[in-house]
Amino acid sequence: MKKLTKLLTTAAISTGLFAGGASAEDTRIALVVKALGIGFFEAAAKGAEEAASELGDVEIIYTGPTDTTAEGQIEVINSLIAQNVDAIAVSANDTDALVPTLKKAMQRGITVISWDSGVAEEGRQMHLNPSSNPLIGNMIIKMAADEMPDGGEVAVLSATTTSTNQNIWIDEMNKVMGDYPGLEVVATVYGDDLADKSYREATGLMQSYPNLDAIIAPTSVGIVAAAQAVVDAGKVGEVNVTGLGLPSEMAGAIESGASKSFAIWNPIDLGYSAAMIAYHLSKGDAVAEPGANIPMGRMGEVTLDETNSGAMADPFVYDESNIADFKDIF
Repeated sequence: MKKLTKLLTTAAISTGLFAGGASAEDTRIALVVKALGIGFFEAAAKGAEEAASELGDVEIIYTGPTDTTAEGQIEVINSLIAQNVDAIAVSANDTDALVPTLKKAMQRGITVISWDSGVAEEGRQMHLNPSSNPLIGNMIIKMAADEMPDGGEVAVLSATTTSTNQNIWIDEMNKVMGDYPGLEVVATVYGDDLADKSYREATGLMQSYPNLDAIIAPTSVGIVAAAQAVVDAGKVGEVNVTGLGLPSEMAGAIESGASKSFAIWNPIDLGYSAAMIAYHLSKGDAVAEPGANIPMGRMGEVTLDETNSGAMADPFVYDESNIADFKDIF
């Protein structure tokens, strides 16, 4: 039987407050997110629940810290180790800081994968990228460039300084800047995936760079905050906000004109795929090694590279032509 447990605090894990009581035969998969209360991860939890429904003998434990810190995730993971879960699938707040704790989990026989935002190779068995990092890096600058045929100034509003995936995507973006002549990245700032701080950082960018043409936010929290900052500053039509976001949260920005386009993979698919992978690895149906093909249910298979990493799917662009088709889905 399928179960979904949403643990709002580490204390809930420590005291074993699992909804409904797990069967001894259930495979318990912990979906550890960067922080609770973020729409992207709530959607991923729905996907994990879908995977559990298909598999039939899985309990999903959805949990994470209340803020985007490595320390918070370490506390959560230690509690999961104490509960002796079967698998941990984590979207990491820090590439390296989680490694000692996750190594301890693996030494206890717990399957460990990272997804969305990875940890160093020694801290997990495999990593699931939502898409190809080079494709994402190119896409976030291309969407800005498409609205700037004569070039101009762009700034980046990221999550935290240690966010693995955002840092990789920004690096990949910088590698292809030569393909977009006339574009200049004038600043990179960090909103810590907090709406209020991201809003302040976006406002500060527009004040510091009066000729700014675009803000690129490769984070679903930052992009919404930046779009609102543009509206409040009266700069719709002057500053275009783009990057990675959720259709349900960005529909208003597309309608107002604060954003011309943005991209994202389906977080429901991502949570689904992470749960499927964690299940098959924990059951021994697959082995995480270079060249291996790991089953992902309806999403097919992911092929692992030499770092035991693989990509789920290409990013998809949303704009005024298609936003209405997706805004009520995720």
